[in-house]
Amino acid sequence: MPPEFFLDRNLGRRVAEDLRELGWTVHRIGEVFPADAQDIPDEEWISYGLDQGWVPLSKDGRIKTRDQEIEPVRLREAVLFYLDNQQLRSTEMVERLHRCRGAIHDAVAKGGPAAYAVRTDRIEHTWP
Repeated sequence: MPPEFFLDRNLGRRVAEDLRELGWTVHRIGEVFPADAQDIPDEEWISYGLDQGWVPLSKDGRIKTRDQEIEPVRLREAVLFYLDNQQLRSTEMVERLHRCRGAIHDAVAKGGPAAYAVRTDRIEHTWP
């Protein structure tokens, strides 16, 4: 069964919709938390998603450098993915994620704890 993903609000509604059209199972943070989770700390939404069995996906690679925010990934021996370029248009984000889909699924199956940057044509293990 393919993994399900939990998208940080910084990816936007369009990315979620387009990934769904491509057959991904994604959950938007705004579908779970009120006010698009504006007041929800990263460690809280990440913990919630992991508790549902969903893989966190963001475009904020700094999460892996903040002990409190990466702690849920470490404790659950989970995997987190982030786009390595915060300036991408939504269509570019979707193309990049979809292009790396096989590698992303393989990394999820391998388990963690781990964080991966989603590059143009590959994923890269960046934490720990």
